[in-house]
Amino acid sequence: MASTLAHEQQDRRAERPAPTGQDQRQTSEEWPQPPRPYATHDVTNQPPPLSPYDASEDAALLEGLRREGAGWAERDVRRLGALAGSAEAQEWAEQANRHEPELRTHDRYGNRIDEVDFHPSWHHLMRTAVAEGLAGAPWADGRPGAHVARTAGGLVWGHTDAGHGCPTSMTYAAVPALRAQPDLAAVYEPLLTSRVYEPGLRAPAEKPGLLAGMGMTEKQGGSDVRTNTTAATPTAEPGVYTLRGHKWFTSAPMCDVFLVLAQAPGGLSCFLVPRVLPDGSRNAFRIQRLKDKLGNRSNASCEPEFDGTVAWLVGPEGRGVKTIIEMVNCTRLDCVMMSAALMRKTLVEAGHHTLHRRAFGARLADQPLMRNVLADLALESEAATTLTLRLAGAADRAVRGEDPGEAAFRRIATAVGKYWVTKRGPAFTAEALECLGGNGYVEESGMPRHYREAPLLSIWEGSGNVNALDVLRALGREPGAAEALFAELSLARGANARLDAAVTGLKNGLGEASPFGARRLVERMALTLQASLLVRHAPAAVADAFCATRLGGEGGHAFGTLPDSADVDTILGRALPGTV
Repeated sequence: MASTLAHEQQDRRAERPAPTGQDQRQTSEEWPQPPRPYATHDVTNQPPPLSPYDASEDAALLEGLRREGAGWAERDVRRLGALAGSAEAQEWAEQANRHEPELRTHDRYGNRIDEVDFHPSWHHLMRTAVAEGLAGAPWADGRPGAHVARTAGGLVWGHTDAGHGCPTSMTYAAVPALRAQPDLAAVYEPLLTSRVYEPGLRAPAEKPGLLAGMGMTEKQGGSDVRTNTTAATPTAEPGVYTLRGHKWFTSAPMCDVFLVLAQAPGGLSCFLVPRVLPDGSRNAFRIQRLKDKLGNRSNASCEPEFDGTVAWLVGPEGRGVKTIIEMVNCTRLDCVMMSAALMRKTLVEAGHHTLHRRAFGARLADQPLMRNVLADLALESEAATTLTLRLAGAADRAVRGEDPGEAAFRRIATAVGKYWVTKRGPAFTAEALECLGGNGYVEESGMPRHYREAPLLSIWEGSGNVNALDVLRALGREPGAAEALFAELSLARGANARLDAAVTGLKNGLGEASPFGARRLVERMALTLQASLLVRHAPAAVADAFCATRLGGEGGHAFGTLPDSADVDTILGRALPGTV
């Protein structure tokens, strides 16, 4: 039958007269000529690669760096920003996540080694981060603003890979906790503050630089670390214990030393656990498995088992939480920093795509509704970056003992920022991904990696509930915390009516604070604090739009719901200059 139909069609075509003139054009439209070979493979209306770009090209970041006392570091931050946006560094990040860490429990001869192998790109990222002072270096830098400079560096280097930020963050945070035991600090602090990265397990004193990890949570308790069951038994040597137990979520097992919580005779205590003992023998650090995680995949996280593991007491027995809390404060700041870095990175990706993609007769970046989305994201990104650098400035002045008020502000504002900025991260990255449409949903765009990373920063170092309740704890036990927060807010008094009303409402609501409403209270604190910083330091277009939408009820629940009164051109001109 098919053959018969084909012959009939051929006969009918042969009977048609040859068309001429207008008839020829009509027939050509009816019977189009075949396209030239491979024309379907021509690429049009797709953006060029983003790299190379400058990750430090961010007005909010550079202004905050100078304002918080680290303007002297601007040249280094700019240099690191150019490297972060280079094609080479972006490829390191992609490769480190594609080739995930691999656990080797034994060597070829059957000896227990508990090592984790990493792709060379991981080591390139780590070597750069440590050399640029993103690990413990600020503690050895006497210049005011050293901790701000590190945070700014993290904001730009965070445009590469978030996973390797975990060991650098914990190394940074371990130093102040270790100072609770001066004899240990004298040995290990110079190595933790080194700018030399040397992978591999060796006796710590034989290495030019060390990395530190942390082991707090256990399977039965999670954030409720007081229920830990890991036992610490004193030995005949003062300050030396042996541990027996199982930790549930210990990141970066390739670090040289770990701060660990365990139950000593005097209660929950903090200990320093080396992977390799001073005599060069391996300490008992049995890695049961690596976690199969949603994100942060370039970094290894594990469950280690301790069995006769040698550990040194840090601080007094029974004061483990108090000893390690300074480490937690530092890593919470880094959670805020990394969330802000992810926001900025994905905003830059969205802006680049919409500048080079056309739809419905215009660039996406010129379409009114897309401009609303981009501007709303820009407001959120600037608020996160500005708050991050303010927290870093408070930390810098607090650790130097320069201002008790800054120490009190740091105590409450870091928990507030950790709760809110990390909560905004997942929704932000999802919206930025959507700006790329289907292109953003495929792995090779990089956006899915950023999206998977975003939830971690709200979970790490205490979930949202833990941080919200910690704010209530600070309000109840440390009267100076509330005073410091409102002293900060008062610096913007009279500049914006919506902000003034929000501050008044916040003061009135403190008397009704309760665990049930803790999230609502901390959210209001965070938005009011961000608004006050923008009113003082950002252009009026940015501050007014933020106050109108976040405090005044003129925005919606999704991004891209700015009111018609928003000065979108000015907002975008500041955050994404190419869009105006």
